[in-house]
Amino acid sequence: MQNDNSRAHRKACLHITLALLAIWFFISFGCSILLRDWLDANLPSIGSAPFGFWMAQQGSIIGFVLILIAYAFLMNRLDNKHGYSEK
Repeated sequence: MQNDNSRAHRKACLHITLALLAIWFFISFGCSILLRDWLDANLPSIGSAPFGFWMAQQGSIIGFVLILIAYAFLMNRLDNKHGYSEK
C-alpha cells in the first residue's frame, strides 16, 4: 500500500512540475522572444514600454515568482493529500 501511495505522489509531483515548467517556457521564451512583435502590435503599452518589451523585461520575472508561489501551494496540498505533510 505504501508503495502505491508513493508512486501516486511521485506521479502527481511530476505532473505539477512539468505543467509549471511548460508555463515558464511559454512566458520566458514564447512571450519574450517568439510573440514579442505580436504582443507589441496587439496589446496596449504598459507605461511607456510596448507590452512585448515589458514581458521580456518584467513580465517574465513576475511570472517566475508567481510560478514559485503556485509550486509551493500545490506541493503542500499534494503532500497533505498523500500523508507527507510536515506537521
